[in-house]
Amino acid sequence: MINNLPKNITLKAALFVSCFFVYACENNYSEVQQLGKKKVNIEEGKFIESYLSQNGLMKAKLTAPLMLRYQLDTPKTEFPKSLHVDFYDANTKIESQLNAKYGNYLENESKVFLKDSVIVFNVSGDTLHCRELYWDQRKGLFYTEKNVIIQKPDQKIYGTGLTADQSFKWFTIKNAYGFINIPDSSFLAQ
Repeated sequence: MINNLPKNITLKAALFVSCFFVYACENNYSEVQQLGKKKVNIEEGKFIESYLSQNGLMKAKLTAPLMLRYQLDTPKTEFPKSLHVDFYDANTKIESQLNAKYGNYLENESKVFLKDSVIVFNVSGDTLHCRELYWDQRKGLFYTEKNVIIQKPDQKIYGTGLTADQSFKWFTIKNAYGFINIPDSSFLAQ
């Protein structure tokens, strides 16, 4: 019996220690699932000032209070708290400006999606108001299929759908309606 005592104690100790390890190695199922998920890296910038140049000429200056850049398969940059863009001519004079409460830049497409109180205006006083607008940086164009309002110094034009250059010197409105002043009535003469 004296000889069996150490084997009994050793066996009980081994059983106790193995139970401790089995209990300690228990995993939470939700924690294990989280390990397999892909985490999105988000870069945050505050008080952003960014310049766009093409062929050595400054084309635009963007300012925003907050920028979030998502490192995804298709990277995107978001401006969730508003943005302002100044567009410049070849002499670096402002020719048009843009304001929006939200912007989303799709880097691979060089396009910006703007929404919420989008306003574009030029030095002539022409102003575009819309809820959603796309800006194609490669083509230098704005476009939308949503409702638009163009205010000129002497008229207001409504429509659905628009294409315009980023300097806002020209624009085409689809389904336009409103009052348009014709400056000279001589074109009606025969």
